[in-house]
Amino acid sequence: MQQISAFSRPQTVPAVPTTVPKKNLWILDSWRDLLFYVGTPLLLVPMFALAQARWSAQDIYLFVAAFGATGHHLPGMIRAYGDRALFERFRWRFIFAPIFLVMVCLAFVWWDLKGIVLVVFFWGVWHGMMQTYGFCRIYDAKTGSFAALTRRLDFASCAVWFATAVLLSPQRMADTLETYYASGGPFIRPELLRGAQQALFAAAIAVSILFVANFARMWVIGKRPNPVKLALLATSITFWWYCNNGVANILAGIALFEVFHDVQYLSLVWIYNRNRVEKDSSIGGFMRFVFRRSGSLVGLYIGLVFAYGSLGYFKETEIETIKRFLTGVVRRIYLESARALDARTSRSCRWQRRSASRTVSAQLALAWLEMGSGICRPTERTLDRTNPKHYARSGARRFCSARPAHERTRAFAVRVGFGR
Repeated sequence: MQQISAFSRPQTVPAVPTTVPKKNLWILDSWRDLLFYVGTPLLLVPMFALAQARWSAQDIYLFVAAFGATGHHLPGMIRAYGDRALFERFRWRFIFAPIFLVMVCLAFVWWDLKGIVLVVFFWGVWHGMMQTYGFCRIYDAKTGSFAALTRRLDFASCAVWFATAVLLSPQRMADTLETYYASGGPFIRPELLRGAQQALFAAAIAVSILFVANFARMWVIGKRPNPVKLALLATSITFWWYCNNGVANILAGIALFEVFHDVQYLSLVWIYNRNRVEKDSSIGGFMRFVFRRSGSLVGLYIGLVFAYGSLGYFKETEIETIKRFLTGVVRRIYLESARALDARTSRSCRWQRRSASRTVSAQLALAWLEMGSGICRPTERTLDRTNPKHYARSGARRFCSARPAHERTRAFAVRVGFGR
């Protein structure tokens, strides 16, 4: 009780109870954080196991790299160039950084430098590691944990474990060293590489011990870090290790972690931009239209990401598709023309025509040998399908041998003087 006095006689009033607001440990809530940020790998592993039963690792990687890796750039660009306040804050960076990157890529392509592959690889590892570190700091901010030592140990734990998983991965190191030597890098002695692997693994163990000790110390003195951060670090680092060392095909491993990375990023960007639109009335236009509380707009957001990513997918496949289509068309025209001409000429004239057109036929055979091996299966089946009645009437039965297409091509090439 406390005493108060004014112009009246003293009286007592009950003290106002002081309540500390309960801290929220989650970015969204418990089940959505576990679904989108922390426990996502537990869902991805069985999903990819089912996907690999139907599609190859290369197909999965191509799809994820296009629709995921390329598509998830779109929300970042919407935020950078659609948020006026953010653009004003980093105007020159947003203007000149893309120009600089384009010039660097053009220089590498112009001089045929392989080092750009290494640059992209190291950037990818750094990018994935920094996103995990960023989520650690977001979760600690929820509980008011801003100690400098905690922040540094978060960064060190992410950096050393991500690097160790790559350095101890046989497939990753084989690809990286191959690219490194193709770029003109000096020879690295095997014992030096083994020493680096052992030293980095020992450093990872030491950093982990320091991290746990600091976490316990901060918990005891009352400046508790967010326990959800521990779960996030455990699942992210373990999943990164599994994708680099536990997956038989490294392309499937890259695709696995890319999906995890994209789910985290896309959901966080949606929540952040939606809060920005609700709190800042100066944001308008396309950002205000897309980032609103609506299930249909979430679908639109995901659709835009996939549409943008499809540009990368079709860029990779359209050249091969066009080549296969044109090859099939040329082959179809040639076979139909030959059959029609055989039906109208006598046996002696046929041999004379074949002798006169041998050069053209040989060139077509070589072109087919070079390009036609990639003809898509539906086209190949259509071209190889026989019609006995038609061939019996036209006298062109010899053109429709029951042997596979590649064997017929080989025989045709040998007959005209190639591939002996």
